[in-house]
Amino acid sequence: MAAAKAVYEVTADFPKREIYGLTSQIRRSAVSIPSNIAEGFGRSGAPEYLRFLLIARGSVFEFETQLQLACDVGFLSPEDHAHLSELVNEVGRMLESLIRRVRASVRASSL
Repeated sequence: MAAAKAVYEVTADFPKREIYGLTSQIRRSAVSIPSNIAEGFGRSGAPEYLRFLLIARGSVFEFETQLQLACDVGFLSPEDHAHLSELVNEVGRMLESLIRRVRASVRASSL
């Protein structure tokens, strides 16, 4: 959730005309990552958990794309981009590890 919190702080300085554009998109994708992990964990079993983890992984890629765009158009400083990218890359690595473990659990339970 550190990445989502940091996004809210950084995007507060985005142009006001972007409140319904890139600001909203980048915030939603950042919040979507931990939200989908939590929702999947609260579901009834490993297959559903895996499905939500994969959705969260998609949000990681979406978030990375939006960070790059925000930097490219000058809304995000290179330093903020590097910091946020580092945070989301760490989340992505942890998420990939979790996906592998849950996927193995799903396969083992279907044998």
